[in-house]
Amino acid sequence: MSDQCLFCRIVAGEIPATVVRDDPDTLAFRDIDPKAPVHVLVIPKAHHPDAAAVLAADPGLLVEIYATAVEVAQQEGIADSGYRAVFNTGADGGQTVHHAHLHLLGGRGLTWPPG
Repeated sequence: MSDQCLFCRIVAGEIPATVVRDDPDTLAFRDIDPKAPVHVLVIPKAHHPDAAAVLAADPGLLVEIYATAVEVAQQEGIADSGYRAVFNTGADGGQTVHHAHLHLLGGRGLTWPPG
């Protein structure tokens, strides 16, 4: 855990979040600036700066993150209509919090490119 990492502090319970799923290795919570009716972030509880770092350290954890996203999509009622699952990586990829996180978006038609 990083003392300065926003998501590590959410995992530790120091910062409140609207949690939708809490599993042993992952946490899913609503984005505070949603870009769709359903916008949930799925994070590993262990600190990894991005998805590539998760893959390098623990490939199975990357699978767990995605599996949690699929379960949340079912829970949120967007599994049948469709959803987007996105990892932003690095500044050019739009990553603003340097703790790996998957954005699960759905609940309406999503255009490409996102906007």
